[in-house]
Amino acid sequence: MDLPAWLASPPGIEGQVGQVRPRPVPDLVDLFMVRFLSFARPLPLCRSLCLASAGVLALWACLALAPSLALAADEAVPAATDAPPTPAPKPEGGTQVQMPQSPALTPVPIGYLRQIVEHPRPSSRMDVEPDDAGIAGAKMALDENNSGGKFTGDLYSLDVSTVTTPDAAVAALQKFLESGHHFIIVDAPAATLVKLSDWAKGKDILLLNVSATDASLRQEECRANVLHIVPDRYMLADALAQYLVANKWSNWLLVRGTTPADTAYAEAVKRAAKRFGATIVDEREYKDISGGKRDAMGVIPPPKDKGGNAAKAAPDYQVIIVADEDQLWGPFLPYRGGASHLVPVAGTAGLMATTWSPGHEKWGATQANNHFQKDYKRLMRPIDYQAYVASRTIGEAVTRNHGADFPTIAGFITSDEFQLAPFKGVKQTYRKWDGQFRQPILIATDKVPVSLSPQAGMPPASHPDIDMDTLGIDQPESVCKM
Repeated sequence: MDLPAWLASPPGIEGQVGQVRPRPVPDLVDLFMVRFLSFARPLPLCRSLCLASAGVLALWACLALAPSLALAADEAVPAATDAPPTPAPKPEGGTQVQMPQSPALTPVPIGYLRQIVEHPRPSSRMDVEPDDAGIAGAKMALDENNSGGKFTGDLYSLDVSTVTTPDAAVAALQKFLESGHHFIIVDAPAATLVKLSDWAKGKDILLLNVSATDASLRQEECRANVLHIVPDRYMLADALAQYLVANKWSNWLLVRGTTPADTAYAEAVKRAAKRFGATIVDEREYKDISGGKRDAMGVIPPPKDKGGNAAKAAPDYQVIIVADEDQLWGPFLPYRGGASHLVPVAGTAGLMATTWSPGHEKWGATQANNHFQKDYKRLMRPIDYQAYVASRTIGEAVTRNHGADFPTIAGFITSDEFQLAPFKGVKQTYRKWDGQFRQPILIATDKVPVSLSPQAGMPPASHPDIDMDTLGIDQPESVCKM
């Protein structure tokens, strides 16, 4: 009988000659296999099958006896004594390193002052602002500020005060100052912002405007204690005009509403057309005669001759520019008739210049939109983005000047060393001459951005290396005197 190699050596012996060591388990298996194979020797087929099963049977035997062998090995280990271990001797010389403790956190309270203003109901409920508009954006930035504040020793908080009148806003600002708030984000009309600024003059207060687009706040009504994150109407109109002219849509029909805001935006559009080489071939005023009936709203007014009578032929135009800041009739305009031919609509409806779009996906904007929607269960709006930038401005300035006094931190924001990069692909700063935040402007529909202004090839600004100064009022034409 031919035995496998592992059965060839005598029991108790394995390895080289002269090396004798017990074989713990295979002895029992060897005996079993010898008996089994002797029985199967007359049967060649059975013997072959048995040889093939030898390894399986050996493995089964080892597994069956393994617990008993392990228990015996454990019993052979001497019991540990109850005596405490002897400490290792300390090495002589060398350097001892002590891990730093978390720094004591310095509170940095941020105020958010919001004035509720009654507006007409917009044509679409999608344009109704949520209750936390702006506040949610400031909170998102607050989380980022505190992530860095854990290492620098700063603890940021946000306190919101909602008012309905300018006088109440001043009272709220006074309470903020008394409770240690020096940085105040303001969502209020221009008149209220001017009143707040005048009251805060000479005090350690910096106001950050996130909603008032009036160009006067950057010009004759400019203040040293106010920074503007929201673009003014000139910046928005210039951004749109650059895109239209770059795409050879240079003949415009301007349709404006009757409110002061609509008139101000229309003036900004006229300025932009002159500045970048477009032509306003006709200007018409929209008057709401619908009586509240949506089906009768948004028809483009017919052209008029110099005497105010209806003209027989409408002048040729490539784009309709809408000035309707309250969104009352503008969204209907492309679909109610009255146009001489089918053309794009832009301005406050259709293709718009804006600081933010939920469809923006470049330079980290996808992550920002996702985080915002997850935390606040809605899409980010431009007012949220503007409040986000305001809160991040404070966080960046405090971080870079930890422990400094208020004048140092406030002055740093308008210095050459300050910069932010909030999802627009370039570093962004504040203009020293009027406190306006420099930023690229998205050109977007209600769903997706289609471009980003400033556009290439536009006339250079007074600072050739800062093409964002082609948007809005450049330093040589500014009348702001801080």
